[in-house]
Amino acid sequence: MLAPSAGPEVITLGCRLNIAESESIRAMLGSRDVVVVNSCAVTNEAIKATRAAIRRARRARPHAELVVTGCAATIDPDGFAAMAEVDRVVGNMAKLDAAAWGGLEMAPARFTGHARAFVEVQNGCDHRCTFCAIPYGRGPSRSVPAGAVVERIAALVAAGHREVVLTGVDVTSYGADLPGAPSFGSLVERILRHTAVERLRLSSLDSIEIDERLFELLTGEARVMPHVHLSLQAGDDMILKRMKRRHSRAKAVAIVERLKARRPEIAIGADLIAGFPTEDEAMFANTLAILDDCDVVHPHIFPFSSREGTPAARMPQVAREVVKARAGRLREAGEARRRQWLAALVGTEQRVLVERPGDRGHAENFAEVRLDRRCEPGTMARAAIHGSDDTSLLSSVIPAQAGIHSSTSAAGAVDPGLRRGDDMVLATA
Repeated sequence: MLAPSAGPEVITLGCRLNIAESESIRAMLGSRDVVVVNSCAVTNEAIKATRAAIRRARRARPHAELVVTGCAATIDPDGFAAMAEVDRVVGNMAKLDAAAWGGLEMAPARFTGHARAFVEVQNGCDHRCTFCAIPYGRGPSRSVPAGAVVERIAALVAAGHREVVLTGVDVTSYGADLPGAPSFGSLVERILRHTAVERLRLSSLDSIEIDERLFELLTGEARVMPHVHLSLQAGDDMILKRMKRRHSRAKAVAIVERLKARRPEIAIGADLIAGFPTEDEAMFANTLAILDDCDVVHPHIFPFSSREGTPAARMPQVAREVVKARAGRLREAGEARRRQWLAALVGTEQRVLVERPGDRGHAENFAEVRLDRRCEPGTMARAAIHGSDDTSLLSSVIPAQAGIHSSTSAAGAVDPGLRRGDDMVLATA
């Protein structure tokens, strides 16, 4: 008999793309006694976290096979293979190949432990931002054919997922390598046309690649969530140029102004790096100001992390204590803006996708909402917002209308009368 801890386990670090890939790996592992650590290399801290996760996993599962995959393992395979805890390393290019796991190639029916499903539409990157090591771990940009994406999402909806997140390394570059070079906007249109997904969320977008087709979907399609996360990285033009980013500060501000003018409820998220090489106080002030100028309420702040082999590692570095202090100032400013935004939502009604353990979830604008009673994870709840704290909205669940139990049939299709923005009320008992 297997020990209680035996069987497959996948530990995921890093991005939403890793989450999507981890579920595919899990489906190929069968019942083997194996632990897979899907690593991240976005910063040096992420690499340290990966090594710590490997050591914890070995202590918890001393007899299991321990395999490391992901970006950190791909960039430094010898370093991870040399760890005493590691049995073998699988690179990113092989991580979704069933042969690497000794199993059958199959897509997971549902996402384990996640109310929302993550679907890979693109991988790799053809750009070479001077601070980024990810292209070395992911390779060139590659797009998943639209038909395969649609089929995958339809299956996830049929399995009960109400929200799907489209993921990739550089999703707005989607399609350049496919016949006819379809755009990311055309993929989103096709998903909406051919699936019954109720909530479609897009992962990080490059602002310079939001074309008119995608803009119209973001601002005019109710099933596309009003949550736009932008890969800004900085708010100073000289720093953006030294990062080898393709947008300017003015263009970033302009796209946000256009988005908010057409759909005011859109919540803006952004990645920002503090202390990039050569950044002086005036340059940092421009990045600090971009929080207000782009109305950022979901900030992801990173202190600059010098990655060996990248051009930025050879530039004049900012002192570490200054980097940390600037990151702290960005976080404080971002948290203050988030508190103000949450407070402004008090008195509204939000549609919440309930997440485990059932007393919380996220609204369409990706505000975290705490519920006053437990609901079934994976269902939708209508929530009356009566307060807020530093990180969340506080709510009372609005009872479901009598006789209405679900807007989704047993096959997963949305009731036509409840499509495109109409309230979808679910029994939450």
